[in-house]
Amino acid sequence: MQDATRILTRHPQNPLLHIKDYPGIAQIYNPSPVQYGDETILLVSVVDYKTERLGRDVGQTRIARSKDGINFELSSENFIKVPENQFPYDKVKHFIDNRVTKIDDTYYIITPVMWDDGYDAPTGMLGKTNDFETYEHIEIITQPKNRGASLFPEKIDGKYWKLDRPGGGDGGDGDIWISSSPDLIHWGCFRPLLKAGYRFWNVQKIGPTPPIKTDEGWLDIVHGVFTPAGGTYYYIGAILLDLEDPTKVIGKTSSPILGSEMPYERNGNCDNVVFPCGAIADYENDQLRLYYGATDSSICLATGSLNEIVQACIDEI
Repeated sequence: MQDATRILTRHPQNPLLHIKDYPGIAQIYNPSPVQYGDETILLVSVVDYKTERLGRDVGQTRIARSKDGINFELSSENFIKVPENQFPYDKVKHFIDNRVTKIDDTYYIITPVMWDDGYDAPTGMLGKTNDFETYEHIEIITQPKNRGASLFPEKIDGKYWKLDRPGGGDGGDGDIWISSSPDLIHWGCFRPLLKAGYRFWNVQKIGPTPPIKTDEGWLDIVHGVFTPAGGTYYYIGAILLDLEDPTKVIGKTSSPILGSEMPYERNGNCDNVVFPCGAIADYENDQLRLYYGATDSSICLATGSLNEIVQACIDEI
């Protein structure tokens, strides 16, 4: 049996990006990765010490680019921008923790935004880009509270599909649901998929990222939250969904594939946190590149066999 805790190897240059290297930045975390031609692109969550407009610009998304997937150049410009005089976009803020999915030639981005005036949040805001230079907002596509909504990269049975993470916070559990749509805007047929607490490391919450297609099923990298007496701990695991019917869970790792072990994963702005917003599959080299945030202070990389992670989902269910 494959031991999922032994599959991934942390990169020796970790952390790849750290707040100490960016004066004026208070937090840097939770990247959403994508391979764009010969570039690795990360949509990075950033919080400045000083914001342009207090209350709205709490957290922002900036683009980090790399030719080798290791050495990144982080833009100083905010990437996700919405009209400030158009309802409802004049009320949304805190553009972080994106999930990006390529469908055909377009990269769709779901951002779990917060709202002014005390409205319940977050909700998923859908946008898109073709070049990671310009961003186009589309629509708000989830009700609150929904954090971590993630699109599948292709239609299944003629419909678009989305993993949702309603709930969480205020003492409530965070479970994974699934929904479908004819057009990426109007969503329905909501179904429960996986409840938090199937193992100790996701007792409080479990949340999805954009699924990765494999021969055995849709591989989804997930986060889990566990709160023992010593504090809160975030973990990373994986689940496997049926290719033709993604409402069926056909595999999941009993153990996490990554936990907070290194000093940069244990101490920072938010201790004991490793958090994914997606991963890059290198099919030719049988490699999964998992870029993740650590303690809301840095961005790191772990790699391992894609096939072994899939097999661990099958073996450990």
